[in-house]
Amino acid sequence: MAVCSGAASLAPEDRVELLAVLAAEPDEAIAQRAASALLSQPPQAFLTALARPDAAPQLFRYCAENLGEKPRIADAMAKNGACPPELLLQLTDYVSVAGVQALLDDLERLTSTPALVAALASSPSLTAEQSQLLQELQKEGFDEGALAEAVAAAEPDRGRRQSLLQRLARMRVLERMQLALKGNREERLALIRDPSKVVQRAVLQSPKISEQEIETFSAMASLNDEVLRVIANSRAFIKNYVVARNLVNNPKTPLDISLHLLPRLTPQDLKLLTMNRNVSETLRTMAVKLQRQRSQAKPGS
Repeated sequence: MAVCSGAASLAPEDRVELLAVLAAEPDEAIAQRAASALLSQPPQAFLTALARPDAAPQLFRYCAENLGEKPRIADAMAKNGACPPELLLQLTDYVSVAGVQALLDDLERLTSTPALVAALASSPSLTAEQSQLLQELQKEGFDEGALAEAVAAAEPDRGRRQSLLQRLARMRVLERMQLALKGNREERLALIRDPSKVVQRAVLQSPKISEQEIETFSAMASLNDEVLRVIANSRAFIKNYVVARNLVNNPKTPLDISLHLLPRLTPQDLKLLTMNRNVSETLRTMAVKLQRQRSQAKPGS
């Protein structure tokens, strides 16, 4: 009763969370009083409470059922990994580009509810890239030639290669994406070349992926530039010097990424880059220029 009346000394975000819990109580008198008190709570209190990683499930449900149309509420729920994805089904019309991106950045959560993928695909707030990725998630078929090529590069043993190809050939995009998130090293090595971009992203989001795998991927000229850009934009991946060096030397890495990473190279690696005929002339020229600047900056030079 103290929480409902405001007599309890609580921060606004604590109060709205407790009120949401009380509003779901089986005791009808308590539930009604809590629900009535919730109507007068400030919107910012809900947003702050929804940002907590340990927010109560009752808070998510209350907001989904009563506040979905309010500014930023749907986004706050989409961005919180603790929010059950099924609650977002009724909020897809209110999720912004940022909210959709938060879900795409957590593919395991997004694809645990296939209906949410379909609902988001028709959302009015999508970039062209987001729309393409969500459409890919719903595809049934696959590019057999591209998949066979990816498997051949990942598995040298002919028997195991054929077995892997047969398994992947029976999978929809959504199933291959789940395998990318939960499979083994050989499966990730094949799926990083999958014709579906969303499967490639899932490989990089796998909780099982190792630094050694990222080092291997960063050096692969057979990957598309979008995969290399995702690696470069990940703080967890790019802090590894080997990854940064491999990206600079990879001819498929976008030039803006390579130029940004160039100052990180050691003198020896910078010298080797100036002789690397596989990278662009612009990058080699900038490497020579940086090498000269470093030399002139040395004491006594």
